[in-house]
Amino acid sequence: MNALQLVVADGVENLLFARTQMALTLGWHIIFACFGIAFPAIVVFTEWLGHRRGEAALTGLAHTWAKAMGVLFAAGAVSGTLLSFEMGILWPRLMDRYGEVFGFPFVLEGFAFFIEAIFVGVYLFGWDRLSPRAHMLSALPMVAAGIAGAFFVVSANAWMNNPTGFRLDAQGNVVDARPWAAMFGPSTWPQFTHMWLAAFVVTGFLVASVYAVAMLRGRRDRHHRMGLLIPLTVAAVITPVQIGVGDWIANTVADNQPAKLAAMEGQYRTTAGAALSLGGIYADDELRYALEIPYGLSLLIHHDPDGVVPGLEEVPADQRPPVNVVHLAYNTMVVIGTGLLGLALWFGLAWWRRRRLPHTVWFLRAVAVSGVAAVVAMAAGWITTEVGRQPWIVYGLMRTEDAVSPADGLAWGLAAVVVVYTVLTVFTVVVLRRLARGRDTLAPQERGQAHEQGQVL
Repeated sequence: MNALQLVVADGVENLLFARTQMALTLGWHIIFACFGIAFPAIVVFTEWLGHRRGEAALTGLAHTWAKAMGVLFAAGAVSGTLLSFEMGILWPRLMDRYGEVFGFPFVLEGFAFFIEAIFVGVYLFGWDRLSPRAHMLSALPMVAAGIAGAFFVVSANAWMNNPTGFRLDAQGNVVDARPWAAMFGPSTWPQFTHMWLAAFVVTGFLVASVYAVAMLRGRRDRHHRMGLLIPLTVAAVITPVQIGVGDWIANTVADNQPAKLAAMEGQYRTTAGAALSLGGIYADDELRYALEIPYGLSLLIHHDPDGVVPGLEEVPADQRPPVNVVHLAYNTMVVIGTGLLGLALWFGLAWWRRRRLPHTVWFLRAVAVSGVAAVVAMAAGWITTEVGRQPWIVYGLMRTEDAVSPADGLAWGLAAVVVVYTVLTVFTVVVLRRLARGRDTLAPQERGQAHEQGQVL
């Protein structure tokens, strides 16, 4: 066995460890990223509403959420930093070959992160130290930086799905790299919009679910009712919009990644008047036991019941994604999204008719599970996106197995990441539970202020 064969063998063996570590990191970080994108806007809105109405319960609620936001930001910063290093450590061949094309958004994301970190600090330390107007204005850069950071990261991922902004010469080398063009490929805006709205859906339902559980336990005061009502309203308003954006992104996938769309639907044959499939198991080039909606897929993609949808038969067998994983993940996202839409309509109809929450314990139970359901739906969506791109790390150009590091020790890196995230999860949950149990729990930046006011800590 020569040296080249040894390198290739090591790379293939490392693929499982690298993909597992990347999936773990992304799956963990994406939850905190949602809070980084959406929670600051919800917190500032609640603070503004409290000042506008002169209602201490609302400003107190915003203050509690601001403390939680600081904890979540710190946890997200750790996982985000690990993620940045992993791109180079786990996939050095990807960065070596295409880094000059799609690495630019990571640089800009770093600036966005620093701006967000600075103004998170200003917002937290400025509570009761700045005028209400100055305090809320200090949050605007934090909100904008969170959105910008999400755009830069998603644009890099969108490039991996639809690589643009460069040419390959006769020897296959990257030439004429245009990073700005690479940032704005055909998948960038649909993916970013989908992720941005998903952040509000996840954050809204997740925060509301915490207060729904508290209300089921008998805590029905103003603090808890508004703690449920505000984030639930945000999630309920955005969920129908997110369903519409889903149609946009499905059409983008159909135009640029037909193999992914075929895997999402478990469709092997190229078909005119293709049905929309729900559930079922894909085996022997056939989707079995699925519930089918006649002409549904052709209508969704072409807005024409007789539109032709390419099947997996158009793609060589070694270039097809794992169909069952993609199909079932996509179905999970759609089913949960439909359920959340039903919950949003239930809440909206009750509020429109009576200006109050539905008077049934089943509504609070539904809201209580909606937070976890929204997280599962988002994770299923990302599984669809990432696994559906396989076996490519750069769609159509570089296979994932060709990008992985051949270095020894990736298994130890995975073990270390599991330990770090376990400790970080326990730490985050303990701190958030302490904040939830005692609204007067002081954040670190408040201890000095309390001392000045003569409080006993």
